Amino acid sequence: MHKVSAKRQVTLPKRLCLNAGINPGDLVEIFEHEGRVTVMKQQKGASSGSLQHLRGDKNITDEESLQDGMDAGNTGPASRR
Repeated sequence: MHKVSAKRQVTLPKRLCLNAGINPGDLVEIFEHEGRVTVMKQQKGASSGSLQHLRGDKNITDEESLQDGMDAGNTGPASRR
């Protein structure tokens, strides 16, 4: 069992870091889903090319695109403030 510090910090056990390939100075992502926390090592280039199938529409201006996004219901992070 690991104790969370007053700063909400937890020390990752060496064995788990070795198994996950996490070394001092590495960047990690921390996710929460349904009350569970997951720590994942950030992989350089892991998302490379993931949006390559998307193409812009040259007939739509930046302003029109922005307005369309705003009209879509403001479901982004800014709307949760």
